[in-house]
Amino acid sequence: MKAEFLPPLLVLLGPTAVGKTSLSLRLAAELDGEIVSADSRLLYKGMDIGTAKPSTAEQTAVPHHLIDVCRPDETLTLAAYQRLAYAAIRRIQANGRLPILVGGTGQYMRAVVEGWGIPEVAPQPALRQALEALGGPELARWLRQLDPVAAEKLDPRNVRRVIRALEVTLVKGRPISELQRKSPPPFRICQIGLHREREPLYTRIDRRVDQMMADGLLAELEALRGKGYGRSLPAMSGLGYRQLWAYLDGEMSLDEAVDRIKFETHRFARQQATWFRRDDPAVAWFDMAEDGVETAVLSFAQKWLNAGKS
Repeated sequence: MKAEFLPPLLVLLGPTAVGKTSLSLRLAAELDGEIVSADSRLLYKGMDIGTAKPSTAEQTAVPHHLIDVCRPDETLTLAAYQRLAYAAIRRIQANGRLPILVGGTGQYMRAVVEGWGIPEVAPQPALRQALEALGGPELARWLRQLDPVAAEKLDPRNVRRVIRALEVTLVKGRPISELQRKSPPPFRICQIGLHREREPLYTRIDRRVDQMMADGLLAELEALRGKGYGRSLPAMSGLGYRQLWAYLDGEMSLDEAVDRIKFETHRFARQQATWFRRDDPAVAWFDMAEDGVETAVLSFAQKWLNAGKS
């Protein structure tokens, strides 16, 4: 099918606190859209304040998908997320509405937009233990023999990822690089990126953290702990929760924990900006500090939609 006749998918991406939520709500309202979350932290039930989850009122005003999908002690793989995202997008399109993929988790965004091949191989504890015993240099050597393409792409110092590549290759009997080949999805895609200069973005992050604390982030974590969710869970490694766990366990003061949340969120925002790459020609970038930027983004999206109808 020619690209102009494919069903549309609008993508809104950018770092944390840049302003994605408010703009996505306006776009959805103006363009008859529904929001599909591409944020790994919004998956977890009961983790609302620390993830800056859209409010109940916002989710009522505009339908949202892939929020509150699992408990904090459950794991949703990238492959499972991609499958759920495609299903949600197709349902929205089938109902004659516009799906808007919104988020800051780069892997989630690209897995959907680029159609990553993601091998669905469950963790193999015994195999992982055996691989870990080999040590980093031997693991890297073995990966170079079994899958030189993957070995070229992976940092050999990232032992966890090297082990995962070997795990998939050994279980499937095929190189992980072969299984990961991309197959673009059948959508007409428009990607819009939002950015702010570093210092103004840091100011927004700091204000958000202060508001989270005022809204009861610490109480939220204490409630999760009271339900039996432990500090070692992957969900609890998220920004805000990880630092407040350290406070609850007596490793730092509350003020130190809050300062640490701000500092590490600044770093995370820089990492997101690097992942999205401002020079990516597939993304139309907008500076959120400019006057009338939301109207400009809306106009851009409307022209793109109209071009597909002509």
